[in-house]
Amino acid sequence: MEFIKKILLEKEHPGVQFLKYAFCGGLAFATDITIFYLTALFVFPALTPDDFFAQLLGLEIEPISESLRLKHFWLCKASGFMGGNIVAYVTNVLFVFKGGKHKVLHEIALFLGVSFAAFLLSTWSGDALIRFFGVQTTVSNLTAIVFATLFNYTGRKFFIFHG
Repeated sequence: MEFIKKILLEKEHPGVQFLKYAFCGGLAFATDITIFYLTALFVFPALTPDDFFAQLLGLEIEPISESLRLKHFWLCKASGFMGGNIVAYVTNVLFVFKGGKHKVLHEIALFLGVSFAAFLLSTWSGDALIRFFGVQTTVSNLTAIVFATLFNYTGRKFFIFHG
C-alpha cells in the first residue's frame, strides 16, 4: 500500500508522471467525449446516419445539412471541452504536476489559455476534415482529441507547472 501511495504522490519521475497524465487524461477524455456525444445526440444534432458512433450503437439519425452539422460540431466540442477541462485541471494538479511555478490564479489562467488554444487548433482540424474531406463527425472528433492531447501536455509540462 505504501508503494502505491508513493507512486500516486511522486510527481517528479517522468515515467510515473506520464502514466498519471495518461490516466488523468483518460478521465478528462471520458468526460469530454461523453458530453460531446450527449450534446450531439440530444441538444445540437451533429451526427450523420452513416457516422461510426451511430452505426456502433444502432442509432437512427435524421439527416442534417453539412453547414448545420459543422456548426453543431463546434458547439458539441465546446460543451465537451468545458467539462473535460475541469476534470483535467483538478486531476493534473492533484496527481500529475507540481504547482507553484505561478500564483494559483495565474496558473489557472495559463491552464485555460493553453487548453483553449489546443481546443481552437484541434477543433479547427476537425472542422477542416469535415469541410474539405467530408469525414465523419466521430473521426473528426477523435483526430481533434489526439491533437489537443499532444498540445496540452507540452504546454502544461513546460510552461504552466514545474515539469
